[in-house]
Amino acid sequence: MLQGAGKKWFDCAECHQEQSDHPLMQTFDMTFICKKCKKAFRKDAREFEDADEYCPHCDNHFVLEAKTPKASLQVEGEDARIDSRMLKDDRVRGEEMRTIFDVKEAPNKLG
Repeated sequence: MLQGAGKKWFDCAECHQEQSDHPLMQTFDMTFICKKCKKAFRKDAREFEDADEYCPHCDNHFVLEAKTPKASLQVEGEDARIDSRMLKDDRVRGEEMRTIFDVKEAPNKLG
């Protein structure tokens, strides 16, 4: 916020209060930048009308309608491609053969 004749820049209202001896002037002007023409303009938030949803320079409609989220039942968790600890593989893994003959069947074959 850029305020006063000193033109000092403060990150927040609390920073201004700590470093200045005067109260911060309340303003209802909102500054916008059009995504289409990249020009900045101000609108008074107290008198915001349907016509104010358009850029005064290029008539781009910059106010988007809010969408109500649809209710759904889902399991919360990370993406399975990133963190697969929540997933369990119920398939049976085949036994790995490490020798020429099957060690588990050897006592039956030797007699």
